[in-house]
Amino acid sequence: MRLKGAIRLANPDDRSDNVEKLQQMIQDTMANLREAEDFVKAHGDEMRAEDRQDIEAKNIRREEAIEGFRAEIKDEIDQTR
Repeated sequence: MRLKGAIRLANPDDRSDNVEKLQQMIQDTMANLREAEDFVKAHGDEMRAEDRQDIEAKNIRREEAIEGFRAEIKDEIDQTR
């Protein structure tokens, strides 16, 4: 927040690049998901079952996050119409 005299002003809500940021977040999350899958494929037989399950659970959360990002993109597009 910026101060103007004794009054605090909130920063303006600039949503102009939200879709671009969300698209980048999807790409980054997908890259992390693929990297984790590749790691498990390459080293799964050397890993503890618990570690493998943790990675698989995290990838499920990543897939859910991607779906959420896509829903947010749709909302952003709908709001600009």
